[in-house]
Amino acid sequence: MTSSSTPGLSSAIPGILRRPAVPAAPGIVHLGLGNFHRAHQAVYTDAAVTAHGGDWGIIGVASRSTAIPDAMHAQDMLYTVVEISPGGSKFSLPRVHTDAFTAAANPDRVITAIGDAGTRIVSLTVTENGYNYTPATGSLNLQDPAIQHDLANPGTPRTPIGQIVRGLQHRSRTHAEPVTILSCDNLADNGHHTQRLVREFASRLPPAEAGEALAFIDTRTSFPSSMVDRIVPATTDHYRSLVASERGYSDRIPVPAEPFTMWIVEDNFIAGRPTWEDGGAVFSDEVAGYEQLKVRLLNGTHSLIAYLGALTGAVTIPDSVSHPAIELAARSVLQNEYLPSVTVPSGVDVDAYEEQLFSRWRNTALGHRTSQVGSDGSVKLRQRIPLPALQMLDDGRTPQLLALTTAAYLACIAPLPGFDPGPQAHAMEDPARGLLAGLAAGSRSGQDFARKVLGDHHLLGQELAERDEFILRTGEFIDIIHSAGTLAAVAEASTAASLTSAPSLQTTRSTP
Repeated sequence: MTSSSTPGLSSAIPGILRRPAVPAAPGIVHLGLGNFHRAHQAVYTDAAVTAHGGDWGIIGVASRSTAIPDAMHAQDMLYTVVEISPGGSKFSLPRVHTDAFTAAANPDRVITAIGDAGTRIVSLTVTENGYNYTPATGSLNLQDPAIQHDLANPGTPRTPIGQIVRGLQHRSRTHAEPVTILSCDNLADNGHHTQRLVREFASRLPPAEAGEALAFIDTRTSFPSSMVDRIVPATTDHYRSLVASERGYSDRIPVPAEPFTMWIVEDNFIAGRPTWEDGGAVFSDEVAGYEQLKVRLLNGTHSLIAYLGALTGAVTIPDSVSHPAIELAARSVLQNEYLPSVTVPSGVDVDAYEEQLFSRWRNTALGHRTSQVGSDGSVKLRQRIPLPALQMLDDGRTPQLLALTTAAYLACIAPLPGFDPGPQAHAMEDPARGLLAGLAAGSRSGQDFARKVLGDHHLLGQELAERDEFILRTGEFIDIIHSAGTLAAVAEASTAASLTSAPSLQTTRSTP
């Protein structure tokens, strides 16, 4: 095993993490204190503060659970990042969090933290589902009870969008210092997407409040887009034991992560920023191209691997992608259905990028679970499938593997009566499971089910709801999965894809 040094840990109290020095003053409020933030943005911020200082400490805000904030307070705001690879493990301790608390128990504290003059960045990793928008339209979901609550109760916001707007109102009424809102979630054009939702919420306030809030948003905030990438599985007792045995101290909340990490950011920070480039972040005006690579080639293909794996009994992503038929399907959807829709950033070698992805997915030491990757598909797939599918349909070709991805997702989350998708599928979480299960229970066939989900309920948006060929093909794959098995559906999709006549696929590439 390999390990990095861990200087400064207290030897006076063995087994307890102690902070070696006073941290930087807080300058960032982060919403979503999960594993990804603690293994990604926090690591980059730690490198920036270590290299150049600055008041860029992070106040971490968990949504509901107190587990991470409680553990961080017990450990002087420290935790271990465990980089996992077949060659061994490396350990590090980011030292940038200055406080942590739970929003559900402290809604007024969230407003105060965002509204504080020292806060110059409010960042988010709340997953696609945390933005409370309608996938079919991309607009704020005004029918969501949580959004309705936040509009009616200014002092106790529950949603990230409500928390941000109420915090911005606090800033506007006190000191009016500028602030950057930085989305780090897998949303296309996430900066503008977040800005639009924030403005939509503000516009629904009483007229006088709305005018004040919108004026502040339009003149004193910025919303850069970013692309984040690192595989970060859930914490388990295995990693707690690993830290204890290898490092000699107890850590309740270690974060496992792959060695690979990437952060592409638009340099649009109205109130300054840390020197995240010291940690390897890339500031670029081609964030959209990197987003397309990530959301479609990585995330879209990852979803197919997860759903096919879960349906065939694979517990982990390495287990799934090791199956030759699933790997072939994954390469086919990446190369022939996602890639043609991507504007590849200058300097990116697509072939090398693909091989890097498969190498990451094969990391058996990491063991990313298919159930974790497959969760929240009702929101995730809306970001990944529609544009590539519509482009192929407009070219007169059927997106076989994209239809299979949709069918496999539906088979996992809401199987037709009499079909058991297996324990990994049952373990997936999805906000639409109840709705989809009700539709499945009342469907005569996969095609009937697909018509209801895609056509009537617009799971993948308005435009695909009007494309009968895609809906029909998705329904056919559902029926094949239920009657002949998942691998039969994979074989059917792969054969049909190889027989589809396609024009020369010229991937759009940006010029240097």
